[in-house]
Amino acid sequence: MKVKKQPLFPKIEATLQFINKTKISTKRQEVLQPLINYLREKTDAGKQINLNFICTHNSRRSHLSQIWAQTIAHYIGLKNIYCYSGGTEATALYPMVVKILKNSGFEIIKITETENPVYAVKFSDTVHPVVCFSKTYDASFNPKSGFGAIMTCNSANEACPIVKGAESRFPITYEDPKVFDRTPLQAEKYHERSIQIATELLYVFKTAKEA
Repeated sequence: MKVKKQPLFPKIEATLQFINKTKISTKRQEVLQPLINYLREKTDAGKQINLNFICTHNSRRSHLSQIWAQTIAHYIGLKNIYCYSGGTEATALYPMVVKILKNSGFEIIKITETENPVYAVKFSDTVHPVVCFSKTYDASFNPKSGFGAIMTCNSANEACPIVKGAESRFPITYEDPKVFDRTPLQAEKYHERSIQIATELLYVFKTAKEA
């Protein structure tokens, strides 16, 4: 099936067009396949898809995953998909994540000046922004049931063998760019992790839709 692309801000679209040619290793494809199957089943049944990306602090990887997932779903025209994020505890969205996303073409507005700021993240002029702030995965802002839980870090994956309300659970973990904080490699490693997440989610959503 030919995928009709939906409009994004130009720099984001250029990034996705570039990474579309990236090969995913066989080992990693095996990790991603259960999520692809889940998306296919929900789409074939005409059901709404809720995805909750979960990490320990909901400060880095889970937000990158949520934002890229919602962006890519719009881009490839995957309907009725709503992306959320949460942690086993709430902290704050880490500023370097905001910087990396801005550098990738997202428009980001800080709505509140608090210890746990709220951000509006836009990827297109045609849809509402993604509202981002740190929260627990079961916070009132997130779905209470009928969602797919994607565990984006090992510590949250181990701490939550059962995610309350989730109908399916997917351990798709990423190395934490936090280990490079306050080092000369910080920006490079955050960008690397962001692109890895975007690459894999583009593969997941395209494969699910094109089946």
